[in-house]
Amino acid sequence: MVVLSELLLEGSSSSSSTHIHSSSTHDQRYDVFLSFKGVDTRHSFTNHLHKALIDAGINTFLDDEENETVEDLKPELESAIKASQASIIVLSKNYASSTWCLDELVLILEQHITSNHIVIPIFYQVEPTHVRKQQSSFGDAMAKHKETMEEETNEYKRSQWAQKIVRWNKALIEVSNLKGKDVKGR
Repeated sequence: MVVLSELLLEGSSSSSSTHIHSSSTHDQRYDVFLSFKGVDTRHSFTNHLHKALIDAGINTFLDDEENETVEDLKPELESAIKASQASIIVLSKNYASSTWCLDELVLILEQHITSNHIVIPIFYQVEPTHVRKQQSSFGDAMAKHKETMEEETNEYKRSQWAQKIVRWNKALIEVSNLKGKDVKGR
């Protein structure tokens, strides 16, 4: 079994492990960024996961924002993703209903390709095939995003929505094809 701390050491661009926990005011470095839908897992699975990572000495970013909005991804989240060596994505029932989560997912997967960012999906009480094929709650969420796009009267904003939906669809397929963990009833 591969241990996360071993993956982080392998993913390190330096032969020394000292920079894994490095931090400074202008270049905060995290070992792991947690991406999750707050309403689904914040006070249960994600809190337990976060505590376990911290207890293991893994410097972990957990967004403390309770209210997600339909605004673009906050700059702090974008910076935290880029300053992390790995991301754990907790794909839960309502994950795809959040534009924030979907924007995080797109950025995480971009980092995976461009900077060898480690990505570990956790399928929390959802089937990987539902994520991949956008069925069940994932299909419902994507249909609502498409409906929002179609109701948009501003052509520029409508075009932005269309582009995002394409990126989100691709990202959901991509993340579901990564080797992950299926968490049912735990």
